[in-house]
Amino acid sequence: MTRTVFIIGATGGIGSATSAALLARGWNVRALSRDPVKAAHGFPNLQNIEWMAGDALDPDDVTSAAAGSSVIVHAANPPKYKNWRGLALPMLANAIEAAKNVKARLVFPGNVYNFGPDAGPIISETSPQVPQSRKGAIRVEMETMLREAVPNGASVLIVRAGDFFGPNAPGSWFSSAMLKPGKEVRSVIYPGVRDVGHAWAYLPDLAEAIARLIERESELTAFEVFNFGGHFFENGIEMAEAILLAAGVPKAPIKKLPWFVLYAASPFVPLFREIIEMRYLWQVTLKLDNRKLAVFLGEEPYTPLNEALRTTLLALGCLTSMES
Repeated sequence: MTRTVFIIGATGGIGSATSAALLARGWNVRALSRDPVKAAHGFPNLQNIEWMAGDALDPDDVTSAAAGSSVIVHAANPPKYKNWRGLALPMLANAIEAAKNVKARLVFPGNVYNFGPDAGPIISETSPQVPQSRKGAIRVEMETMLREAVPNGASVLIVRAGDFFGPNAPGSWFSSAMLKPGKEVRSVIYPGVRDVGHAWAYLPDLAEAIARLIERESELTAFEVFNFGGHFFENGIEMAEAILLAAGVPKAPIKKLPWFVLYAASPFVPLFREIIEMRYLWQVTLKLDNRKLAVFLGEEPYTPLNEALRTTLLALGCLTSMES
């Protein structure tokens, strides 16, 4: 296999983290952007990326940019839950066709949207997918597209993970609901039920796991699924407590997310309706069983929680320095 990877969605959280992990391993990383100059300046840590002008919704742009790649990472997501069906499915279809045309392994970062509230508490790679949300149904449809592409010449790797946090995780619950980027931590908002489990994925760890899997391509079957365990809390409130500890304010208050405000405003704010649809993920435990990944890699990449949180808080402007 060539050591060239084409990443769709390199400016997003998992896309940028995976780009960094593969660059560190000596891969040639190519990425697609409608504005390559802006993308290059916006991510100084990814200066060695080969930015290509193009749109993920244009099949010709995607196939052209993928030429010569042995791996395609499809990490593009419509922002703010906007028009998922109209955007996510065509983008994935283009990535699948490009992967078949250039004979590349297609890597797809998955999540737990596929699973309804009755699926837990332990989710394996083969757990039944019975989603109870529109976005979950779309995720199931996307994974079905990937599986059905294999007999037609595609090879696929899906890595599922919990909620993202890390230095670049735009739109995540961590950075958009629990904290105020650019502000010192004076309190934390926790969206969930205190004693219900919740899974988190530190993006650099998840990206490192994906990079290690990619480098063992020859050992993978044509369709592979792995669960990434990440940082899981039996009592979800422990994540909020850990944030306060990492910020040096362990006695600061933990506040509840005012869901009633979202419900009241949802007729007028489409984003709130989309968020409410996913509330069940904060009300039931869905723990990803990562034993398959740990056995295959020898261990799952893991950054100690306090270190991961302080790095994240520093990047968000919530800490003035790692020593503060």
